[in-house]
Amino acid sequence: MAEEAARLPDPEQMPQEEKPELLVKLQERKQRHKQRHPVHRAGIVMLGFLIVLAGIVMSGPGVPGPGIAVILVGLGFLALEFDRAERLLEKLIVWADRAKDRAEETSTGQRILGGALAALVIAGFLVAAALWDIPLLPIV
Repeated sequence: MAEEAARLPDPEQMPQEEKPELLVKLQERKQRHKQRHPVHRAGIVMLGFLIVLAGIVMSGPGVPGPGIAVILVGLGFLALEFDRAERLLEKLIVWADRAKDRAEETSTGQRILGGALAALVIAGFLVAAALWDIPLLPIV
């Protein structure tokens, strides 16, 4: 992951037409946010921290919920105020946009192979669950 992050272009250096749409929207939102009242801005920061903390808790073992997605939402709030959070979110947006482009460029054969491998993994898990008596649903 560190190697891939090193290969990502700096969002600041990207030409405007190459920037992902989410990145452009984030920059526009940040400009509007800077014009708001300081109390409103402080509230947004507190909300961002609370959402990130909730995401961290949800990412823990045994806690249900989409922890990573919630952390990203909280990071979106914090990116309005903090440059470090904005840079991290920009890198994540560029990485996700590149991953989307790579997924769109896959051939039909690659998609079929990926689906077949996923089906084999699921079948293997079900066979292992049956053979080793692994419960599929949590028992209360």
